[in-house]
Amino acid sequence: MTELGSAPVPKPGAEDHARGPDRAPVLIEYADFECPFCAAVSLRLDGLQARRVFRHFPVSSSHPRAWAAACAAEAAAAQGRFWEMHDLLFADQGRLEDPHLWERARGLGLDLERFEHDRRSESVRARVRQDFESGVRAGVVTTPTVFADGRMYSGQIDVSQLAARG
Repeated sequence: MTELGSAPVPKPGAEDHARGPDRAPVLIEYADFECPFCAAVSLRLDGLQARRVFRHFPVSSSHPRAWAAACAAEAAAAQGRFWEMHDLLFADQGRLEDPHLWERARGLGLDLERFEHDRRSESVRARVRQDFESGVRAGVVTTPTVFADGRMYSGQIDVSQLAARG
């Protein structure tokens, strides 16, 4: 755990992907869909009584399919299925190539032409880039990173510390 970086993490807004009770403590999570530690933390965060806000932080240097996965999640979001795609991507991180992304989209009942168009669009790339840049400004350097009550937790996160903050 470290103190907040040089700029404050942006407060959750209408454009953010959030789930959990509205009045629960807020956890802002920066994650990469190809990061195995992010998948493990995500499962543990599901067990907390918290309002989770997910932000993309694809680390392309070590996870070459992270950017494509983030864009797929945003394309699913355009059809109202972000969290379902989020869960599917973390559940099978070894299959993030295009045919597997299309299969997930098909399984969610998404319009595949729209999904393909959206995931390659400038607006989706800009959304992922916006999340990433907000993380960099707030001091994120690794995934997963979670912000709770003005504190940054990164790397091997002890989720019990986050639960105690609520």
